Amino acid sequence: MRTLHVYSGNLFGGIERTLITIARAGALLPKLQSHFCLCFEGTLSAELRKLGVPLHMLNPVRVSRPWTLWSARRKLRELLTSQPFDAVVAHACWSHVLAAPVARDTKTPFVSWAHDTLTGKHLLERIARRSPPDLIIANSRCTAATVRPVFPDAPIEVQYPPVATSPGEPSGDTRREVRAELGIDPSHCVILLASRLERWKGHTLLLDALANLKDKPDWTCLIAGGVQREHEQAYLDELRAQVRRAGIESRVKFLGQREDVNRLLRSADIHCQPNTAPEPFGIAFVEAMQAGVPVVTTAQGGPMETVDESCGVLTPPGDVGALAAALAGLIDNPGLRATLARGGPARAAALCDPTTVLTQVYEKFDRLLARKGRSEITASRAITAVER
Repeated sequence: MRTLHVYSGNLFGGIERTLITIARAGALLPKLQSHFCLCFEGTLSAELRKLGVPLHMLNPVRVSRPWTLWSARRKLRELLTSQPFDAVVAHACWSHVLAAPVARDTKTPFVSWAHDTLTGKHLLERIARRSPPDLIIANSRCTAATVRPVFPDAPIEVQYPPVATSPGEPSGDTRREVRAELGIDPSHCVILLASRLERWKGHTLLLDALANLKDKPDWTCLIAGGVQREHEQAYLDELRAQVRRAGIESRVKFLGQREDVNRLLRSADIHCQPNTAPEPFGIAFVEAMQAGVPVVTTAQGGPMETVDESCGVLTPPGDVGALAAALAGLIDNPGLRATLARGGPARAAALCDPTTVLTQVYEKFDRLLARKGRSEITASRAITAVER
């Protein structure tokens, strides 16, 4: 089965990590052949090239410049006509808008993989509504609940994303090396927040909670994530100012964009990303579980489905006091941290083992093709090719 995954490729976050995991796991499931189609060069395209997977590049697209969208659609149509695929898979609404009309014109089954919650109000969502997919894969029940109002008649199936296994258990050597590199007291409890610099990821809430714990002498906080867009620089400046006002500047380290997040995780004691809005899924939480690091986040969105008492702590959304208390409890109780750390890898494997997930994805695609009728699709493509 040949599938074409369509995405923008100009940023790097959870969707990009999912695509890289799909590419890496291809050897584990040869019957599911994944090709990738991007509009922008960047970290994602570089990583896919390193992996040697089939990569097709369109031109950079700005929806505000319609001619760039038309050009990309023309190139995508040429690709689908010359190299027929069993399904086109668009990741996120932006890619849906780009690919859906072309998939329809070339009679190619179209799948929309929803990684974000929808509101139905955004311009891209309103445009996407005009081209409903043959199947929607939602990365959580939280996401699925928001998709139905936008695509009321499309079949929706929930599928947690594949998350690549973190390389190895936390080791004393890694902890010592990272702490020495960053100038962290070896005895400190290290709290890590590793995410894109998006306001709803909860950086400000975490810093408010840590301000309540500034009299505790035995913690250090690491914030990993670099500026990728202009507004993120303003947000980073706000966070630095917040740290200065709170008097915890010496305890909070802003690390910028990092290529070694797994290494940072394996040197941490707590992963805390207290979202202020619902997280659609939260790959970072699963990566922390894999690394044997207890998770602390807010009780909303995808983490309600993934983080349980075996591997983490959920606190009421927006409650600074509860978040500070949860962190203090873990800082003061190494035994509890160790218990939650032991539960993480098994929980992560049960949710997001790549081979299991991609087998389930293959089965979903196979059912879609059965519904659509393979012979009918083949015949339609042949007619379309002759007409063109």
